[in-house]
Amino acid sequence: MAMPIRVLLAKVGLDGHDRGVKVVARALRDAGMDVIYTGLHRTPDEVVAAAIEEDADILGVSLLSGVHMTVFPKILARLKEEGADDIIVVAGGVMPDADVAALKQIGVREVMLQDTPPDAIVRRLRELVEERGAR
Repeated sequence: MAMPIRVLLAKVGLDGHDRGVKVVARALRDAGMDVIYTGLHRTPDEVVAAAIEEDADILGVSLLSGVHMTVFPKILARLKEEGADDIIVVAGGVMPDADVAALKQIGVREVMLQDTPPDAIVRRLRELVEERGAR
């Protein structure tokens, strides 16, 4: 039997709202994934270190505070520095459409906005892991 997909979910920066990420965590758990939630107010370095330590397949970062265009380049650069850029990075939360395209261009594999249904998130994460293949 295949190992369950491991997802590390994080809130980076000063944003204090985590209801959405908790809903996503529950949906992923209910779908049989291993989910680690690091809590509020993390730094890019902390979430990258946690994703590596937990051997995560996916690092999902939820942002509502508008700092996504500074946070994601830091996370992607740190993963590359650590030789862990096989960890799939996805974004969630609230961000303008123009930024969604920019994030995908720099290497964020998927952006799920606040109205994305939980079952669509589960389906997309499974697809991303399948596309990447075994590590």
